[in-house]
Amino acid sequence: MTTNGTKAATDRSVDRSLDRSLGNAAARVDWVDYAKGICIVMVVMMHSVLGVEKAAEQTGFMHYVVMFAKPFRMPDFFLISGLFLSVVIDRDWRTYLDRKVMHFAYFYVLWVTIQFGFKAPSLAAEAGWAAVGLQYLEAFIEPFGTLWFIYLLPIFFVVTKLTRNIHPLAIWLIAAALESAHVVTGWTVIDEFCARFVYFFTGYVLAAYVFALSDRARARPAFALLGLGLWALVNGGLVALDISEWPVVSLALGLAGACAIIVTGTLLARAHWLGFLRFCGEHSIVIYLAFFLPMAATRTLLLRLDVIHDIGWVALIVTAVGVAGALLIWRLALAARANFLFERPDAFWIAPKKAAPALQAAE
Repeated sequence: MTTNGTKAATDRSVDRSLDRSLGNAAARVDWVDYAKGICIVMVVMMHSVLGVEKAAEQTGFMHYVVMFAKPFRMPDFFLISGLFLSVVIDRDWRTYLDRKVMHFAYFYVLWVTIQFGFKAPSLAAEAGWAAVGLQYLEAFIEPFGTLWFIYLLPIFFVVTKLTRNIHPLAIWLIAAALESAHVVTGWTVIDEFCARFVYFFTGYVLAAYVFALSDRARARPAFALLGLGLWALVNGGLVALDISEWPVVSLALGLAGACAIIVTGTLLARAHWLGFLRFCGEHSIVIYLAFFLPMAATRTLLLRLDVIHDIGWVALIVTAVGVAGALLIWRLALAARANFLFERPDAFWIAPKKAAPALQAAE
């Protein structure tokens, strides 16, 4: 680890590759989009499967897929979110806060309001409208529903910038200890910060090594596939033995799983397979913000109709509709010129607007 978090590798070819990948703001890195696509589909899958199973009071075959992915689903998302931080971390505070705090704060406030709009009637039926108002206000302290990820990211960005003059090894060791402590306070921000910051910080300080891993996987696909097979056996075995969440084990599986998704994304990019995953990765924030509505509607419809009796298939269909439905909502919003749903309006910029697209999850 190095103090600036960017030049961690000694291989000059790796450094040049990383510099090219990070230095061109207009370019996208193919395997990063594939990896983000895998991650966002797994996130939708988790919410879909657990929601269906809770509503149906049954467990289907998709439950085991979700459990297999649990050790690495969010660690990989946070690690990738930290990969490109070195490009912007030394910017002035005004620009940095605009890109890394206002950007996500805008979408959080907007979409927590939208989610509450859909859920308010049922919440009011249970506890009254006064309680709904209090829950809405509480959502600005305690992240609401599926939106905790974009609530937490700005905190990670600010903490990393504030501590950038401290040796990264010290920060990493503290973050690793917090993850292994499995802190449970009941407050999402505290608990998830302790559980996830180590992965975000790892992506930041070891970005060059991550790109080196991708380069090696691309150059030696057979060896990469062998490694993925061994990882899958170990990860699945530890999950089956119910020890995947033990202290230290959870950290090791999170990092190993993040590497596995990076390698998988690289191999898919190399072969130009499953392009829809890359598309999902390019629009991961769009999916993250909007999937709740088609997911919930499809789950309710399928369970009421009861035409599909296998809960696993119901959960799989709900997952697919959640992803596709979010992208459809995005396209309809653009067609209706409701761009503000997925693009921050000029009024909410506190620094000169950048030329790149407004929604770039990797940044």
